[in-house]
Amino acid sequence: MRGLTLDLDRPRIMAIVNVTPDSFSDAGRHETPDRALAYCERALADGAAMLDIGGESTRPGATRIDAAEQIRRVVPVVERLRAAGIETPISVDTTRATVARAAIEAGANAINDVSGGTEDPDMLALAAETGAGIVLMHRLRPPGEDRFSDRYRAQEAPDYGAGPGEVGDVVGVVMQALGEMVHRAEIAGIARERIVIDPGLGFGKTVAQNFALAEALHTMMQEIGCEALSAASRKSFLGRAMADALGLADPPPPEERDAATLTLSAAHAMRGVRLFRVHDVRGHAEGLGAVGRMSEVL
Repeated sequence: MRGLTLDLDRPRIMAIVNVTPDSFSDAGRHETPDRALAYCERALADGAAMLDIGGESTRPGATRIDAAEQIRRVVPVVERLRAAGIETPISVDTTRATVARAAIEAGANAINDVSGGTEDPDMLALAAETGAGIVLMHRLRPPGEDRFSDRYRAQEAPDYGAGPGEVGDVVGVVMQALGEMVHRAEIAGIARERIVIDPGLGFGKTVAQNFALAEALHTMMQEIGCEALSAASRKSFLGRAMADALGLADPPPPEERDAATLTLSAAHAMRGVRLFRVHDVRGHAEGLGAVGRMSEVL
């Protein structure tokens, strides 16, 4: 990453810091630089190794925010963190190169692009120029055209080609797309060790398709040859699984999905995933720390 290295010799936690009024889980809680700083200090004390700052909600159905407004939201937070002496790696969650550049100039080190570098033709060149790390995520469609995973009916399941039932060949299609993204990034001049892949859990996939991708994440890492991001935190497909398991008509609210998130994160950690984007930093620090200790003795 630009100016910093994040050692992935063990599970590391990327704390979600949404400076937005409309994110699906923590809308409005960290909107001012002072409130964001207080949360980030708490997250770091709880075990975060990286901070992911986002100024545009990517929840299904979200309204797009222009680059100027994203910069207005994100850059003061990055500046406030650096002014406070926080040296932890910071990523900016955006699909716009102008936003990423402004955040990097303010002190950010990496880009978390949910479009996988496909929405803005300048994004990959920017990452190469600045030496920033980059997360390349797969999504089927932009958030405004998407819906929560548990709201797709079987006959409306996103089409991922031949395969069993609604799942289709979601693993093969997403793996190929991620491989192509990595190839384009390398052609742009981004070293492979600065690239992280993300299958986009919750983005244009049904509940079943999300679980198929979650199960195959370690395979994708091995096939593509990049580190992977586990980013299932509080998402609707986990809520649906919880409701089904508990016999509930409706999924529990996002803030009650941390146990399910940690369960999936632990499974990923046992299979070699080392980077986790989460809301519940302390729970993951404790749980993944225990997974690491168990791995040492098994």
